[in-house]
Amino acid sequence: MAAVTDYKSILESLTTAVVVVDRSLRIQYLNPAAESMLETSLLRVRRVRLASLLLETNQSLDTLRAAVETGQAYTRREAEFLLATGNRFTVDYSVSPFGNDSGELMMEIQPRDRLMRISREEDMLVQQETTRILVRGMAHEIKNPLGGIRGAAQLLDRELTDDSQKEYTQVIIDEADRLRSLVDRMLGPNRALRLAPTNIHEVLERVRTLLEAESRGRLRFQRDYDISLPEFPGDKEQLIQAFLNIARNAMEAAFEYRDRPCSPEPPTIVFRTRVLRQFTIGQKRHRLVCRVDIMDNGPGIPPDLLQNIFYPMISGRANGTGLGLSITQSIIGQHHGLVECESEPGKTDFIIFLPLEESAK
Repeated sequence: MAAVTDYKSILESLTTAVVVVDRSLRIQYLNPAAESMLETSLLRVRRVRLASLLLETNQSLDTLRAAVETGQAYTRREAEFLLATGNRFTVDYSVSPFGNDSGELMMEIQPRDRLMRISREEDMLVQQETTRILVRGMAHEIKNPLGGIRGAAQLLDRELTDDSQKEYTQVIIDEADRLRSLVDRMLGPNRALRLAPTNIHEVLERVRTLLEAESRGRLRFQRDYDISLPEFPGDKEQLIQAFLNIARNAMEAAFEYRDRPCSPEPPTIVFRTRVLRQFTIGQKRHRLVCRVDIMDNGPGIPPDLLQNIFYPMISGRANGTGLGLSITQSIIGQHHGLVECESEPGKTDFIIFLPLEESAK
């Protein structure tokens, strides 16, 4: 620990998280940046094994032990750490010998989640714009011939005198109308936002009331609201539709998974709200952002489907249209926000980010 004492003032001024461990990989020192990142304090974890704080893989811990023996520095990219609190995050870290033949190691940890999230959001926004252009072009090409087919069927219907034959023209008209309605839904909301001061908790409570009626009391709700959240400019009715699309999917997933015999817990949905400060959505930085989590305890979304769920016509259910989440992303996008999803068996979390100010700073 003498080396830490010698350089303590320097280490504590760094914005990089620094962890020093001894030969047994027991924590000897955390600088303030590391305490913040690891959500703990040096007083609580000193002399605690690193493996109990950062639940890394056995292979990674073996590499750390080898570094103690050989004194060889190394760097690992995009490692996933799982804190004892249950929070996961991705980091780059470098390990190097620390002190004079003491066997201590210094880990310099750089978080990667923020950069990865911004990059992922930029890609998602580009994909959404590309999809929007493609859908609008396709809708135009579909609706024009549909109008001709419907018009021709109506003319033919007027000429026919046999009611049994008119049944067929009516089928053509009805199916043309159904396809036109489907195309309109693919295009998303067709009216401009009607912005007014909106309370996010009023929106969520309306959604909860609707789902409670639909589920007939079979669905359990947990609410974890940050009541300090201010009102923001929003279209309340469209936001209700956006959140209802997500919550209804969550309800159906929870019922599908938890209705099995011997299920340990009932179908449950969690609504959580938090305020984020100086938060970036895409390339725009916002002073205040509302984060809404809608979580269910269903089976989770398969990884091969997860990256495509916001595209139109993509659905994980046999009877799903694949339009609900696409419409939700469109509505949230009109509010300059974004929807993300994280999923694993037993827990799916849709995360909605909404700026709380009128325009980006």
